[in-house]
Amino acid sequence: MALARSRRQPRQIDYWPGFVDALSTMLLAITFLLSVFMMAQFFLAREVTGKDTVLAQLHKQIDELTSLLALERAGKSDTDNQLAALAATLDATKKDKDQLEAALAAAKGGTAPTGGLDQQLAAEKQVSARALAQIDILNQQIAALRKQLAAIEDALSASEAKDQESQAKIADLGARLNVALAQKVQELTRYRSDFFGRLRQILGDRPDIRVVGDRFVFQSEVLFDSGQATVNPAGDAELDKLASAIVELEHEIPPEIPWILRVDGHTDKRPIQSAQFPSNWQLSTARAVAVVQYLISKGVDPQRLAAAGFGEFQPIDPGDSDDAYSKNRRIELKLTER
Repeated sequence: MALARSRRQPRQIDYWPGFVDALSTMLLAITFLLSVFMMAQFFLAREVTGKDTVLAQLHKQIDELTSLLALERAGKSDTDNQLAALAATLDATKKDKDQLEAALAAAKGGTAPTGGLDQQLAAEKQVSARALAQIDILNQQIAALRKQLAAIEDALSASEAKDQESQAKIADLGARLNVALAQKVQELTRYRSDFFGRLRQILGDRPDIRVVGDRFVFQSEVLFDSGQATVNPAGDAELDKLASAIVELEHEIPPEIPWILRVDGHTDKRPIQSAQFPSNWQLSTARAVAVVQYLISKGVDPQRLAAAGFGEFQPIDPGDSDDAYSKNRRIELKLTER
């Protein structure tokens, strides 16, 4: 049996487990290497980023240094200019000093008279003294002007206060005056009504003598002949009555009421053909004056009378009939304020 066993086929060797182990070991090694590479890449990128930051800071510092250098150059240029100006000033000062030393040396050595320098110095002192005196005078004048301005402001303030008080008084007086005038007008209106009422009684109820509004109207034919400005005998009688009524009115109306009796002359619109009266203006005015003069001759105060002529330009009736012409030829009496 032992021989039989020895005669069996030889045993095969299994390499696969070793191969697997080697492959696993290789994968582990590769994985380790990749990890090491990635770590190296990470630290390298970090280092590069830090270098970029440092580089940016360096650039910023370089820019700042460039700006400082430009400022330093500008300052150096200004300093050089100042030094040049100072040097020029120093040279001018040295020259002035040299001239003064030369003048002093000449004055000490007797080579040149000092009278000119003394006179120049004295003249400069006089100029300075005059300037100071003028400044002092100007200061005094300014102080005086300030006092005057203060006084003027005080006067203006007082004047404004007084003006306001005066305005209030004027307003009060104006209100009182308006009231007084209204009262006077009312009184005059009352006297006018009484006067016209008295004239109606004296002159009677005649169609050619009537009251129109606030006027007492005489037709011209009552007082004058056609084309004439002399009161006719019939008109004398009517005006005598009128004068008597006016004289009585003068005694009744208080003297403080400023009234007048205005006599207005009117004509019709037909042109007048007369050598004595070239136009209706002259005729109407002459008739009004004639009435005023007659009333004065009868004792009426001239200061209470006024005459006015209106020609044909204030018609009562604008028509062209004989009746319209007759109405428009008239003498009006109006009791009014002076």
